[in-house]
Amino acid sequence: MKKLIYVYIILFSSTQIFSQKINDYGMVTTCSYNNYFQNNYKFQSTEQSDLVHCYDVKFYFLDINVENNTTYISGNVTINAIVQVEVMDTFAFELVDELTIDSVVFNGNSLSFTRSEDNVFVPVLQLVQGDFIFANIYYYGLPPPPNEFSGVFTESSTVWDKNVTWTVSEPFNAKLWWPCKQVLSDKADSVYVFLTTSANNKAGSQGLLTAITPMQDNKVRYEWKSFYPIDYYLISFSVSEYQDYTIYAKPEDLNGDSILIQNYIYDTPGCLENYKTGIDRTIEFLELFSDLYGTYPFYKEKYGHCLTEMGGGMEHQTMTTIGGFGFGIVAHELGHMWFGDNVTCATWSDIWINEGFATYSDYLAHEFIAGGEWPKIWMEQAHNNVLSQPGGSIYIPPELISPENFMRIFDGRLSYAKGACIVHMIRFELQDNDLFFQVLKDFQEQFCDSIATGLDFKSVLENTTGMDFTYFFDQWYFGEGYPIYDIVWNQTDSMFDLTSYQTTSTAITPLFKMLMEYKLYFNDGTDTSIFLNQTINVNNYIIPIEKAIDSIAVDPENWVLNKVNSITHSIEEIDNPVYFILAPNPCTDQINICFTKIKKIKRHITIFDISGKIVLEKDFRAKNINLNTSSFKKGIYVIKITDGKNVMIKKFVKN
Repeated sequence: MKKLIYVYIILFSSTQIFSQKINDYGMVTTCSYNNYFQNNYKFQSTEQSDLVHCYDVKFYFLDINVENNTTYISGNVTINAIVQVEVMDTFAFELVDELTIDSVVFNGNSLSFTRSEDNVFVPVLQLVQGDFIFANIYYYGLPPPPNEFSGVFTESSTVWDKNVTWTVSEPFNAKLWWPCKQVLSDKADSVYVFLTTSANNKAGSQGLLTAITPMQDNKVRYEWKSFYPIDYYLISFSVSEYQDYTIYAKPEDLNGDSILIQNYIYDTPGCLENYKTGIDRTIEFLELFSDLYGTYPFYKEKYGHCLTEMGGGMEHQTMTTIGGFGFGIVAHELGHMWFGDNVTCATWSDIWINEGFATYSDYLAHEFIAGGEWPKIWMEQAHNNVLSQPGGSIYIPPELISPENFMRIFDGRLSYAKGACIVHMIRFELQDNDLFFQVLKDFQEQFCDSIATGLDFKSVLENTTGMDFTYFFDQWYFGEGYPIYDIVWNQTDSMFDLTSYQTTSTAITPLFKMLMEYKLYFNDGTDTSIFLNQTINVNNYIIPIEKAIDSIAVDPENWVLNKVNSITHSIEEIDNPVYFILAPNPCTDQINICFTKIKKIKRHITIFDISGKIVLEKDFRAKNINLNTSSFKKGIYVIKITDGKNVMIKKFVKN
């Protein structure tokens, strides 16, 4: 859903901002009315009829009456489609039963219909595959009452003294305000949205405003037309006493041509001035993303915003519905025009295609436009969010997708933050920015105007780069958790010895094969980075390094999701409160552990084999411990001892 309300967190402050003013340079971290939904929302929990799959929608035409101070709606919707099955004798669509249907005209004939909860069935003369469907549904009424999420909001702005009504349909709610087919894979080829309202209002929607037609009773009709494929939940309207603030972007790839950016802002003194700086940034963002992702997908029509009282934004195609113009939210919603609108997730299980890449668009705006420390702050914030819990996958199993569990789709930690982080990790794995952005362009080109799964992106990634990302997606997309590192290093005779021991936050993914950056800080004040591949749970690397190393840092730029549990310089180990000596090493049937610190404290001992499997785990208080290793197989083992605060890791060999 993208977001009805978002939480923005600035690391300098623990304040969370939910109000009209949305902080610049904050990160979009969760769906906007999250708490509101969980406490108040009652979904229409009805099953969709399989009969909606009998036809392929080609065109929607919404010709409806709306106002800025009520959710009441009336008018008619035209559905043009083509029969997809061999024989079709029932035309089915979706509309909540709170809305009254006056009549259904099907292929020129007024027909009877039946309703079963939110499904509407129209018996028709048999049609065969390839036949055209021309259906007109006339309806009116109030959607579900405003104490439940209805699909149509109406609120009053106390700041700007304006009433405003707007729609939100993602993921399952278009049927709450217009007759439709809610199937992601069936994008309409085009859509008209005609909005009749009081003459003092403006009404915004998809595509280009082709006419403003005077109507009876001091009404006007805003006639919006879009000729790009569009999914059902991206169709919308917003109506208020707006002013039109229009600006233009000029991406380099259009060779001097402009893209219209049309903004409907409350027509109240001071409102435009308050938001102008944030709105104007859209030009920079659109030009940046056109360079990184390929030409703005809907450049022949427009991009724009309708200001409402929502706490965040919703990426309605070509005209985002938004509650303010903070840096992050404007970038995020615009990023959706490529990821979510041009290329839409094929199933709600693959919401990463929408939210992961839109959230990363927010990061890229921080990297290329905000600059300074902001990219680092943004990524630290994202990592802290993801690492706050041990499990959770980006991919959502289909059995978890339901109206009652819809917030799993829009989990801010997983779909948004972790989704963005693994895009960043793919970029790191490639170690080639030009190649990375070429992948994004190829993906947009291959799935333009269509839908895609996470595995579709993987296929493009592999074809463009020539690299196998199967392990990566198994770990990071379908898997759960993150790696935890304990590092032991030493330098002797110009040889740098580093042992990287990796455990994970959940047993579901026991190993993350990954590239890792280690930054070496030398005694002369200089530094360098080395990049090592973690291939098993315990990796040992020996590298010639001439300069004397003072200290090391793991992943200093936050490229990859991980936690570092400990970094131990073996020469300084003796100062560690849990310092111990192993003997004999190699061992046969027994190994002795001797602690040099006299204090008898509780110590937790864990022994792992080279694959990371735990072979022994026990608590001890004694100063000296004798462990029976006769049952251990021959090989290398890692022993980890902690007192709950301090950690020490050593290796031993069983002969």
